[in-house]
Amino acid sequence: MKERSDRLDVQVNVGDRVVRVRVAGEVDIATVAAFRSALWSAPARPVLHLEMSGLRLLSAAGVRTLLAAHLRIRARGGELILVDPTPVVARVLRATGLHRVMTVLEPTRVVEAARRVDTARRPATPPADLMLAA
Repeated sequence: MKERSDRLDVQVNVGDRVVRVRVAGEVDIATVAAFRSALWSAPARPVLHLEMSGLRLLSAAGVRTLLAAHLRIRARGGELILVDPTPVVARVLRATGLHRVMTVLEPTRVVEAARRVDTARRPATPPADLMLAA
């Protein structure tokens, strides 16, 4: 299944246990109906992966739709997993608290960047020969 407009592209791939929904573009008041339609029409499976790496904007209407989809999927015993949100979308998820309600699999580039920053903040360990001399 595929829904496409100038500002939103939604693709749905159905597997035996997982439905993968890939969304790209913008979810706002003008496109939220298509976004909601794609989530609601996805077949019931234990897991719905929502791939968000192509999403440039997630408005309040999109947040409400995600929460409603989460509750709807959970009511039938399934799980909605948000996968690889862009930094802009990840900030929206954190600001609204959705990251505490739903499983969010962060993009590897964000995790790697956080590791680099953490490593840069740690004091360097002196070489072993200098430690022995002290």
